[in-house]
Amino acid sequence: MRQARNPENIHPPIAPYVHQIEVTGPGRWLTLSGQLGMKTNGDVPEDPLKQLEIALENIQLNLEAANMSVKDLTKLVFYLVGDFEATKRREVIGAFLGDQLPCTTMIYVVALAAPQFKVEVDAWACVEAK
Repeated sequence: MRQARNPENIHPPIAPYVHQIEVTGPGRWLTLSGQLGMKTNGDVPEDPLKQLEIALENIQLNLEAANMSVKDLTKLVFYLVGDFEATKRREVIGAFLGDQLPCTTMIYVVALAAPQFKVEVDAWACVEAK
């Protein structure tokens, strides 16, 4: 159903991700809108790393609501505003993903939907149809 690959004719990944995931056969897909670093009560912390943690928690909650988990992720796209310390950013993402390696893209942008938002994360997931 899912086959993650890093083709030998492409450079090795420069972070914890894979270059491609092929999904074959019948399955159930979940596409999420960009998840922000906003808590359920509407609070948005100023710390961009805390926003990243919350955005990833929101992805986890969406996955759980669809009877999926982090292991079902196929793609993450990170939109970041401002300066993020790379080592700490990788730690936050690594703690969320564990040993799962989806395809990823990281984009630094000038702004998001409102000035307080420093992080938005898109996600796609797929599970085998039952």
